[in-house]
Amino acid sequence: MSAIKQAIKTILPRIALDIAGSMQLYRKAHGVFPNILFPKTFNEKVVCRSLFDNRRILRQFADKFTVRAYVSKRLGPQVLPELYWVTETPSDIPFDRLPKSFVVKPTHGAGWVRIVRDKAALDMAELVRQCEIWLSQNFYRKSYERIYKDIVPRILVEELIDDGSGNAPVDYKFMVFHGRVELIAVIVDRFKNTRGYFLDRDWKTLSAGLAEGCDCAHPTPAAIPKPPHLDEMIRASEILGKDLDFVRPDFYDTPEKIYFGELTTTPGAGLARYAPSSFDEYLGKFW
Repeated sequence: MSAIKQAIKTILPRIALDIAGSMQLYRKAHGVFPNILFPKTFNEKVVCRSLFDNRRILRQFADKFTVRAYVSKRLGPQVLPELYWVTETPSDIPFDRLPKSFVVKPTHGAGWVRIVRDKAALDMAELVRQCEIWLSQNFYRKSYERIYKDIVPRILVEELIDDGSGNAPVDYKFMVFHGRVELIAVIVDRFKNTRGYFLDRDWKTLSAGLAEGCDCAHPTPAAIPKPPHLDEMIRASEILGKDLDFVRPDFYDTPEKIYFGELTTTPGAGLARYAPSSFDEYLGKFW
């Protein structure tokens, strides 16, 4: 069987294999194949972008190092977490020169991150090994998001943002369609009791969210405290998303100022399941 698979890979172009693999993942998540000829739902449009939209600017957004230049040019460097170190060789991270707390993440993937709150309690060798594992992987092969395919794998060490919650900072994700914030996703208590909510731009909670079994799923709406700099984050998101059909800027908010998190153009690789399922088509109408 392995010989047959190898023969197929030799004969078919890479894009054909990516399409087949992506459609299988989608079917496993949603129970049906995506319509990639006439995409209607948000997830179908994410899949189409993942497979067919390889614009340089989208690749810049996906790279957690190069995106910093785009954000700095549009918003100014003050919104960026301080960058302590960037390297292709994790063993050269200067732990002795780092502050007590910091964040470590690779440039070429999503969801890979290590929060260090107390350097004194850190197993540095274990963290270096984890970084080497990240660097050895091509995130594109996980779900066929082609914008990740050629990113140079590097490790970033950045400032840890503290919003006063005592946990990972609340993550505000602004869904910008054609330059306008239409919805906001809020992720609370990430890594512990993770919960996710959707709100409109007027900060009204929506009766929709991720389906049960998904990361961040939460079955019922809840009152989410309005962040102190909501209007500023909306303006910043629309500046970053100007002239684009869709992008999702993520921000953190502290009593003093906002901080940029990341720019995402293929959320969940099109595999996220929404409740109710009609919410997927509702989101797709904005795009």
